[in-house]
Amino acid sequence: MNRRSRRCKILATLGPASNDEASIDKLWRAGADVFRINMSHANPEAMRETVAMIRAVEERVGQPIGILVDLQGPKLRVGTFAGGGVDLLVGQTFCFDSDPTPGDAERVCLPHPEILSALAPGHKLLIDDGKLRLHVIEATGDRALAKVDVGGRISNRKGVSLPDTEIAVAAMTPKDRVDLEAAVETGVDWIALSFVQRATDVLEVKRLTGDRAFVLAKIEKPQAIARLDEIMAVADALMVARGDLGVEMPLEKVPGLQKRITREARRLGRPVVVATQMLESMISSPAPTRAEVSDVATAVYEGGDAIMLSAESASGKYPFEAVTMMNRIAEEVEQDNIYRSIIAAQRAAPERTGADAVAVAARDMAETLDLKAIVAWTSSGATALRVARERPRAPILALTPIRDTARRLTAVWGVESVITKDANDMDDMANRACKFAVRQGLAAVGDRILIIAGVPFGTPGATNMLRLAFIGEDGLRAE
Repeated sequence: MNRRSRRCKILATLGPASNDEASIDKLWRAGADVFRINMSHANPEAMRETVAMIRAVEERVGQPIGILVDLQGPKLRVGTFAGGGVDLLVGQTFCFDSDPTPGDAERVCLPHPEILSALAPGHKLLIDDGKLRLHVIEATGDRALAKVDVGGRISNRKGVSLPDTEIAVAAMTPKDRVDLEAAVETGVDWIALSFVQRATDVLEVKRLTGDRAFVLAKIEKPQAIARLDEIMAVADALMVARGDLGVEMPLEKVPGLQKRITREARRLGRPVVVATQMLESMISSPAPTRAEVSDVATAVYEGGDAIMLSAESASGKYPFEAVTMMNRIAEEVEQDNIYRSIIAAQRAAPERTGADAVAVAARDMAETLDLKAIVAWTSSGATALRVARERPRAPILALTPIRDTARRLTAVWGVESVITKDANDMDDMANRACKFAVRQGLAAVGDRILIIAGVPFGTPGATNMLRLAFIGEDGLRAE
């Protein structure tokens, strides 16, 4: 079997360079644990075809594979120009208005009334991923006069970012709603939400998904940073979307925000994904830069649940090499003694709940007794998430009767999942925990493992029991 020897998970985006069954199989074997489908470049039909290919690979390899569908979100763009574009000079004024007439050297349409009504003097406008920068000097509700701070060419349909402006626009567009419904009907595991500004954006998606998928909030806007606590409280997971964060905020602030989000997410027991430009040069080069290797390593040292490849695996020349390299970096970091000391130093105090107390006790017992594995019986996945929050040295094996739970846990630090029927009684629970620990290559005859579960069985969220088990000659004996 193809067991991972690292705890940090890898997300790989699929695209033209990797969107066939053979490539998906190869990427999984190279180390990808979860596959991302970017709906900015896909429609429901293409998404369904990709999901079917991933599930075919999952069936063949015999292990759960996670699927994340990333919703496009609203795309804010300027209108068109009579000549295709104009050059803006530093210090000149330029007007954004609601007139659909093609633009010229003095003005262009901004076909988003919700933006024009929200702009105020002093607000920044960033065009084309921040290549052009302006600030508003006059705003009347249907037009905004701005002064150019960083000039350049502005052309048809270029994107607009507004770091200072609270926009009265939902995070989901009509396209997103269609894509979301298609995704949950198809049975994907995670929905990633773009353009999150407030907790209500996440709650709206959770209302639509119900229990059919987990919701990951992408933190990519200053407005989300300002409300980080409330967003974290309702999201199932978070993504540090460094590309957009780096456009809308000063670049030098992004590393600190990455650490803050990673640590706070771990404190809350929320999985956190670090994304964007991790091995960017491997889009066109077979080897990354030293700085990129260091960047990926930093995300692993920080204890992030997962690290993600975007264009590197979707449209680059070396998708398999990129996954292989990411896998090698994570493995190397996790073998470093400094890694364990950093992980231990960042450990947060447990919440005052039975489940947290049991998870902390499980980690302490496993480390004191040098146990080979912590086996968590879990229905909803909550038990495995709580143990993962403690970042134990021992691998975590989640046994669950629910296929969806097993697939969702593929994005969680240190968790391997096996789908099996629920335990009948205490002996069955211990015997099968021993059997699967041996089968997964985590333990052998004569080893001890720790079992964590909720009693009575099948009761979600009732983590309340620890049991130490000894693996006998038949692989089943329990103390």
